[in-house]
Amino acid sequence: MKVIIAGGGIGGLTLALSLHAAGIGVELHEAAPEPRPLGVGINLQPHAMRELTELGLGERVLAAGVPTRELLYLNRHGEEIWREDRGLHAGYRWPQVSIHRGELLMLLLAAARERFPEAIHLGSRGIAVESDAAGATLLLAGGGMARGDAVVAADGIHSATRAQWFPDEGPPRWNGSILWRATAEHPGFLTGRSMFQAGTNDVKFVCYPIRAATADRPALINWIAEKRVDPATPWAREDWNRPGTIEDFLPLFTRWEWPWLSVPELIRRTGAVWEFPMVDRDPLPRWTHGRATLLGDAAHPMYPIGSNGASQAIIDARVLAFHLATAGEVAAGLAGYEAARRPATAALVEANRRAGPDRVLDIAEARAPEGFGASGREVFLPRAELEAIAQGYKRIAGFEPAALNARPSYSARSRTAV
Repeated sequence: MKVIIAGGGIGGLTLALSLHAAGIGVELHEAAPEPRPLGVGINLQPHAMRELTELGLGERVLAAGVPTRELLYLNRHGEEIWREDRGLHAGYRWPQVSIHRGELLMLLLAAARERFPEAIHLGSRGIAVESDAAGATLLLAGGGMARGDAVVAADGIHSATRAQWFPDEGPPRWNGSILWRATAEHPGFLTGRSMFQAGTNDVKFVCYPIRAATADRPALINWIAEKRVDPATPWAREDWNRPGTIEDFLPLFTRWEWPWLSVPELIRRTGAVWEFPMVDRDPLPRWTHGRATLLGDAAHPMYPIGSNGASQAIIDARVLAFHLATAGEVAAGLAGYEAARRPATAALVEANRRAGPDRVLDIAEARAPEGFGASGREVFLPRAELEAIAQGYKRIAGFEPAALNARPSYSARSRTAV
């Protein structure tokens, strides 16, 4: 079997590595002539780190990022709403890792170049897919084509293949939130491996280290400032290359001065800031057409809530490779993949539209707008209620600790498949 992949992002590269590990032929086409480490920080949840570890990349990823120790939710006064252990400290067999998105991409590309360099085609953009009973073809810009037993479109939220199959879908859906994302060198805060989300879903600040502090250099802190406006406001197309302006959002955070961190001071330490509207798309009725299917943001773009976007693309890749390797033939493999992943990711898209676990921020604001004060958080927000919200989201997203630890591996060697 040979699979053609359109798109060399995190999902596409993970799929290529997974197929190769399963003994399946692969050919990857990426539009960029030479991928660059763009973007800012992301989180890899334990279910994604499990998959990268089983691909032999766990130590590399851990060395390039920071294992998250704890997650905190705070109100705008800096008071603690909820705190929970993460990764190994929460009983998982794998860590949660915060890492620069570009570093992860380059790490995956380097691994692919080590293992199957001849199968990677850069500066090669897929523009359409054709499928028949014998196989599938990826049509390339400039008139070329790539033929295989199946084609997987992992070409992002503006997927050419998705647009081919659903031409009336229109642009991504924007919820009115604008994100300003950046990194800044800083001495660090709390444990040095802490992540926090603070404020409300109208005005929010998210912060975590993606490079640990050493004797020679400070930590590198990833932060996200978020503001919600009227969704009817015109806004530019989302990408990673649009500079933002600190003055557009800094006034929202000037009073966020806490004993262990000055948010405005952290913002002022920053160089380049990137502006990004929070968008997703409605879940699709199907991903697979003949011998071609969608993966990652091409299949299920979702709001960046709950630290799940990249992790879900990684899970897609591993599940697809597993089903293709074990189903016995392509159609059954694609059907098994879609049955496993489409309902699960549709539920997650909807959960993120309801703010996922971040809704505790709005609950706290509604019940204690002036803060908890001497009464304490428990009066306004019982621990059992917060625990139920956190655990419920983990179940939807597929990283409830006991279930993940017990689940069989997605690693597989290919059986006869045509």
